[in-house]
Amino acid sequence: MYRPQRTRNRNLLLAVAIFLSVAYYLRSSWSAPQPLESAVLEHHMNHDPPADPPSSKTARFDWSTVQFEHPPGPIRPLPKSSSSSPPPLPRVQHVFKPESAAQSALRTLRRDEVRSLFRKNWAAYRTRAWGRDALLPISGGGRDQFSGWAATLVDALDTLWIMGLRDEFDEAVAYVAEHVDFGKSTSDRVNTFETNIRYLGGLLAAYDLSRRPVLLRKAVELGDLLYVAFNTPNRMPVDFIDFVAAKTGRGLMVEESVVSASPGTLSLELTRLSQITGDARYYDAAARVMDLFARGQNETLIPGLWPMFVSMRRMDVVTGNTFTVAGCADSLYEYLPKMAALLEPSPEQARYAAMSRAFLDAADTALLYRPMLPGGEDLLMAGTASVNAAGAPVVLDPETEHLSCFIGGAYALAGKLFRRPRDVELGAKLTRGCVYSYRAMPTGMGPERWNMVPCASRTQCSWDEERWLAGKAERPEWKEGLPKGFTTAKDPRYILRPEAIESVFVLYRVTGRYEYQQMAWEMFKAVANGTATEFANAAVMDVTARGYPLPQEDYMESFWLAETLKYFYLVFSPPDLISLDDYIFNTEAHPFRRPG
Repeated sequence: MYRPQRTRNRNLLLAVAIFLSVAYYLRSSWSAPQPLESAVLEHHMNHDPPADPPSSKTARFDWSTVQFEHPPGPIRPLPKSSSSSPPPLPRVQHVFKPESAAQSALRTLRRDEVRSLFRKNWAAYRTRAWGRDALLPISGGGRDQFSGWAATLVDALDTLWIMGLRDEFDEAVAYVAEHVDFGKSTSDRVNTFETNIRYLGGLLAAYDLSRRPVLLRKAVELGDLLYVAFNTPNRMPVDFIDFVAAKTGRGLMVEESVVSASPGTLSLELTRLSQITGDARYYDAAARVMDLFARGQNETLIPGLWPMFVSMRRMDVVTGNTFTVAGCADSLYEYLPKMAALLEPSPEQARYAAMSRAFLDAADTALLYRPMLPGGEDLLMAGTASVNAAGAPVVLDPETEHLSCFIGGAYALAGKLFRRPRDVELGAKLTRGCVYSYRAMPTGMGPERWNMVPCASRTQCSWDEERWLAGKAERPEWKEGLPKGFTTAKDPRYILRPEAIESVFVLYRVTGRYEYQQMAWEMFKAVANGTATEFANAAVMDVTARGYPLPQEDYMESFWLAETLKYFYLVFSPPDLISLDDYIFNTEAHPFRRPG
């Protein structure tokens, strides 16, 4: 029903919000951004033609020449559409209505402020740590912890493109072509997981967006290096690649025990590399790993979930009694619905859809809990579960990690892909749970790890002061000043992580609800102010602190530019920019084009 008075009030509120945003904007500690012509910029972002590609130096070592001691045997072809393919997946994104001029002005202002903060950080990296893996945001130096291949630069390539920073993008691509050499490494052991999600993911997404041929050449070079990780007796990947031994072709030894996320987070990147190149070797290698996870999924102590630690040497993904969707396991689950989308349409799509549904149902039952809160808010968080033996009761530990905050977006995305509206609702409650961890803290930033008191029921949960007091008394990590409801902030740091804003972004794109933009803005203001340094932004040591300036750590992870600021930016961008119907994000926020 048309309500003119409500419309006038809403426009008045938006005008006030714009005025306040401008005031905050002008007081910002970083330099004011250049104004953007939104419509022109959106077209430029999505359709900018490739520039003349820079030439690339030949790597010191050609990984494609390695003669494997343990060759793979017959290569499984990429799945193709057939008569047995399932029906097409439904639309994911909400159909957004045109926004008013006031809404557009406010959104654009906020987006430009995110862009300005990114530019400040990029300028500091460029002048003080160019070519290093990470910037030291307090001292202004640089460090290498991911093999010295310019992790921050490669990780941020697609963010540069998405934000329309073409000169910076071209300069970074030229550096990759000239100086990034995957034939040498600053470390003797190369981390397979991190190399895959940051470097290969970054190169593939930047290529998918820009079509610069040099980026694909570098992605193939790196893909051939990662392929050597599968030169093992059972064709399962090593967690760390012995850089010297790998070059000889001598078989590598698979570690006895690894976190389940490590081997379980190779499928998206290697599959996309095969799709782009037509070389099925990469897909085949990752698919063998996922075959193992598929066979064991319903044989564990919590059917549908895998234990935190698995043995790829023994090909055992079943034994283990601790289960979580947080660190150690997170992206294994994240990739299941995304693989269904990436492999559409094909029979393999159905397998990943089934694996997704199994994990979503099991996690809902075993891991998700409603925390008891003074205001009675109806929200959810993800904890950790343990089981002593088959048939024994599942014991929930209501300890939540920031890393688990991706799960709200994962439920919402899967709910749309697989026509499960209840999962979208669960995703919304989980996302609000992580946003609550930000809002509740005096700094407005969520901690790395915390504990709550779980409700006995999800439907009714009144505040019980005595129960909360008893809960915090059981926790030696409790300290004065924690908000009511929290029994610990076991790790009170905020290290520029993206998972909470990732879920806010997904829920905004899936539901179209304006409240998620408001959540994102509150979070951005708190994070930008609390983490600011002279040069860039740094990890905060204690989000429960009440005095500014906050204690900080001289470290800035590459995911700050690759993920966190990208998701903030996209929340305030028109929804057709990197639409969820056209792209899927890897766990480092690198968007891959969905085929078709």
